[in-house]
Amino acid sequence: MTLPGCASRVNSGPEPIRLLSGGAAKGLLERLGPAFDQANHARVEGEFGAVGAMRDKLLAGEDADVMILSKPLIDELAQSGRVLAETVTPLGQVKTGVCLVQGRPKVEIRDGQDLRKLLSTASAIYFPDPKKATAGIHFMKVLKALGMDDASRLRVYPDGAVAMAAMARARDPMAVGCTQITEILITPGVELTGLLPPPFELSTTYVAAVVAASRRKRLARELIAHLADPKYASQRQQAGFVQEPV
Repeated sequence: MTLPGCASRVNSGPEPIRLLSGGAAKGLLERLGPAFDQANHARVEGEFGAVGAMRDKLLAGEDADVMILSKPLIDELAQSGRVLAETVTPLGQVKTGVCLVQGRPKVEIRDGQDLRKLLSTASAIYFPDPKKATAGIHFMKVLKALGMDDASRLRVYPDGAVAMAAMARARDPMAVGCTQITEILITPGVELTGLLPPPFELSTTYVAAVVAASRRKRLARELIAHLADPKYASQRQQAGFVQEPV
């Protein structure tokens, strides 16, 4: 085995490290991944999607070194031995927000009545998978509570980033989208207009952990430490992680 940093690796390519993650962390990896790659002669290969879908990929035998999912799912994987419990590391909390097409005046959403009013005038409502995506599961409950779950206006996609990209492409000035703010912030063509208001707000803690079957555990631990490093607090906040790890 050749260890990282040895002379025999000088001419070799970067060491790949495989990441399966909820879509909420995509912007964070885009910000912090390149510096990690350069410092460690590595190449982070990330796949992002609904947290339930990423969990299912791991359980089905997909190769991975690091998982980034909502805390309940990581806890579940730690209890079953699929990830190493001692490596579980909080990255921060992500709130769920509402967005409009870029250029449309922002709408204040102070309470459920404001949200109902906005949704009632929407020509289409874009959001992620209501069965496997954190924001999608929650938002479908919100729509039902408000009596706004008319299927004819719902535009459902596998994850929040895909939903927001579709909304941006449609350029429908009366469309409304809902997903985690991290996925809104990285999508050109849509803009955050506000967070889901009380009593419908949602804040999700995202957690990273090393996969028990990983063949690159040292590098996986270093990637997690890099993402949670206090010196990158401002970058995490800019990516939509509104509260520091505890």
